[in-house]
Amino acid sequence: MNVPSPYDELLARIPVTVHTVTVLGSDTRYWDYGDPAATTTIVMVHGFRGDHHGLEPVVAQLPGFRIISPDLPGFGESGPLTPIRHDIAGYGRWLSELVDALSIPGRTVILGHSFGSIIVAAAIAGGLTADEVVLVNPIAAPALSGPRGILTRLAVFYYWAAAKLPERLGFALLRNRVIVRAMSITMAKTGDRDLRRWIHNQHDRYFSAFADRAVVLEAFTASVGSDVSEFAAAIPQPTLLVAADKDDITPVAAQHRLQALFPNASLRVIPDVGHLIHYEVPARAADEIRRFLAQERPE
Repeated sequence: MNVPSPYDELLARIPVTVHTVTVLGSDTRYWDYGDPAATTTIVMVHGFRGDHHGLEPVVAQLPGFRIISPDLPGFGESGPLTPIRHDIAGYGRWLSELVDALSIPGRTVILGHSFGSIIVAAAIAGGLTADEVVLVNPIAAPALSGPRGILTRLAVFYYWAAAKLPERLGFALLRNRVIVRAMSITMAKTGDRDLRRWIHNQHDRYFSAFADRAVVLEAFTASVGSDVSEFAAAIPQPTLLVAADKDDITPVAAQHRLQALFPNASLRVIPDVGHLIHYEVPARAADEIRRFLAQERPE
């Protein structure tokens, strides 16, 4: 079942083309939104187990920019990395190689959501060139230390069980619709029933679009084993952190500590939303991004 998106009308006004580029020997599928001649290009990196669809509500709120949104290797329509592991080092290298391959003219902004925030931070700290950095729902501290660390431990057990079971059973467990729905219910904070229904439908449709069990297990291990704080001090670019006051993965206090680790970072905390800023309040996120990019920078 396909539940209509509340952002479809806005998104339909933005032209999009789909492309495939070979990066590190693997095919990366990416969506190119907006005007290719725009002076500012935003490269968006989605979160764990998602694909480019997750960030489309934010794309819909940002006319006037060129936006490039790839599916992470091993997820959506992108092939897995071979023989490179799907860990932070592997994904960071992939992102750097992707941006180089695209030869983006003009101002380049790199944006990451959730797990994507760690990948972006690792790539930038490793030398990826960018003018500004935007991290939405950044993973500011180890996931096991979050306000619902017990849920993260349950997730660790879930993925451990999926790894230990025979291939077919483990794969089925990872794609179990009841478990996917439970994850979605836990993350969604909005009281709007129609919006919640659409969010759950998005997770039903795209949360299990991964290449194989190995990819998911490697990426999950990476997602709980690293965080943005490891890389913050090595990111000199102006950086915007867009956090949420009800985020079950990273509390606001940790976001303030993270901000202090960056040489040049600002923090905006959006109230009454959790880890799904991109689904529940994309217009608020887009407003913060526009304001941040409109600021004058010293030459």
